[in-house]
Amino acid sequence: MGRFHRHDDGTVHTHDHDEHGHEHHEHGDHSGYETGSQRIDVLESIFAENDVRADYNRKAFESNGIRALNLMSSPGSGKTTVLGATLDELAGEFAVGVIEGDIATDLDAAKLGGRGAQISLLNTGNGFGGECHLDAPMVNRALQGLDLPQLDLVIIENVGNLVCPAEFDVGEHAKAMVYSVTEGDDKPLKYPVMFRAVDVVLLNKIDLVPYLDVDVDSYLARVREVNPTATILPVSARTGAGMSAWFGWLRRFMAASAA
Repeated sequence: MGRFHRHDDGTVHTHDHDEHGHEHHEHGDHSGYETGSQRIDVLESIFAENDVRADYNRKAFESNGIRALNLMSSPGSGKTTVLGATLDELAGEFAVGVIEGDIATDLDAAKLGGRGAQISLLNTGNGFGGECHLDAPMVNRALQGLDLPQLDLVIIENVGNLVCPAEFDVGEHAKAMVYSVTEGDDKPLKYPVMFRAVDVVLLNKIDLVPYLDVDVDSYLARVREVNPTATILPVSARTGAGMSAWFGWLRRFMAASAA
């Protein structure tokens, strides 16, 4: 079917590649190709069903007094390490549930075990076609593995990918992402939909800056180019540097539920 993207106005745009790797574009208002129109109809139906399920999820969270956070990143950014440190810090204050999204393994879920959180593993390769993201129906299924009335916070650790996860509302109250200095400062420009969608960016692995000869200010500036309002927090989940600012952001996020 090719890649697809939903614009802010709700229209769907598909990207197909021929055998030579050339990209072809089809927009939702293009009526010249019957197969293209059928494809758009299918995609719009997928998004519409997703949004209905997202509302179900959001109502489930809110009826149980839960705040939900969608945590996204590329593979290898240190997202699971950030999450592990977060559980260690907040487990005494909040009852936390984690929906762990992965394509095929339970390795990340195992790393989070024993940290005081309820964990519901969701392998997208099991009946979901190996999807590169979590959508609202998947999250709805994963909620059955959590005791919602007992929880204050649900963190959805999305599949590592900088393209698809940003497209799908899963019923969260905020979106966050982990962005590592090892990924290069060009990623906000290459993947603007993801960076534009999030409320907070954790610029991780700043402990490696002296060894990589990188300029942190250039990372911050690139994020600001596509998202002028997001909170940007330079951190090292490994050493703990800057993590207090992240924990403070989460505490304010939790306090907002009472406002």
